[in-house]
Amino acid sequence: MSNATRTFTVAVVGATGAVGETMLSILAERDFPVGKLIALASARSAGGTVDFKGQKVDVLDLATFDPTGVDIALFSAGGGVSKEYAPKFAAAGAVVIDNSSTFRYDDDVPLVVSEVNPHAAKHRPRGIIANPNCSTMQLMPVLAPIHREYGITRVNVATYQSVSGAGRSGMEELGKQTAQLLAFQEIEPQKFQAQIAFNLIPHIDDFQPNGYTKEEMKLVWETQKILEDKSILVNPTAVRVPVFYGHSEAVNVETRKKLTPEAARALLAAAPGVEVVDEHKAGGYPTPVTHASGQDPVFVGRIREDFSHPSAINLWVVADNIRKGAALNAVQLAELVAAGG
Repeated sequence: MSNATRTFTVAVVGATGAVGETMLSILAERDFPVGKLIALASARSAGGTVDFKGQKVDVLDLATFDPTGVDIALFSAGGGVSKEYAPKFAAAGAVVIDNSSTFRYDDDVPLVVSEVNPHAAKHRPRGIIANPNCSTMQLMPVLAPIHREYGITRVNVATYQSVSGAGRSGMEELGKQTAQLLAFQEIEPQKFQAQIAFNLIPHIDDFQPNGYTKEEMKLVWETQKILEDKSILVNPTAVRVPVFYGHSEAVNVETRKKLTPEAARALLAAAPGVEVVDEHKAGGYPTPVTHASGQDPVFVGRIREDFSHPSAINLWVVADNIRKGAALNAVQLAELVAAGG
């Protein structure tokens, strides 16, 4: 059977979570050749149903499921689940596309952004392909063409990350705190380290010995691996902001060859998966709410020369962290696998 007519048995692990639900909708939207859809979750979430192409699909218990016969498994259920079950699915013959950080830094697991390094998906000796972190994901389609044409030496980036990056409980906490504060009630942070409503928190993930957080270090490790250049220096700061969907990044890029704003606009306008929104007027730039939320592209604006540096440029990069930052890229990787990539 040719790839043009073949269908695949696809398992979505973590099907009841925010990313898992979005994976299901994107599989349907992009008309992925699903012959059989299997929805899996932990025991406490199993037993219900999820929607797929207008049909109700039973959610099965991952712990008791036999992965034999699964062609492609999309994992978005956390690092612990991936560590335990992804190798079992791979051993049973499935190609695993994992959204956790469990395998990202292993040399024998490719870390792939579909528009940037699709060739890497072909070399998967363990049967696992890793999805990058959401903040890295949206940055790569922007940095890759710049690096190829002008050579990136250093990136300074501050990320402004929405609460959906912390899962459904993060969104619930923002909503609850907002309502309580508007009603002049006291709030007690539970999911986040401090009040998130009407506030900013410069702390995502665990602190590392060097003073950076793990979320920040992911940007360092993953940028170098995806762009295949360990000489690129990355200086990150990650901030949680009271936005439901859409991560934003203020990016300063230093290049070997001087990159003008005009050349950058032209280069990025031609980059796959990137949309330039860059006018010097009110609203002539992307925001997470007005542009990114619910959309597939990575949006870039505020493109301007860094007048404090002889060869640097400033960018503002916005994307939906649940879609391109996680679910969409996973499905795009599944498409590469289905096409024989």
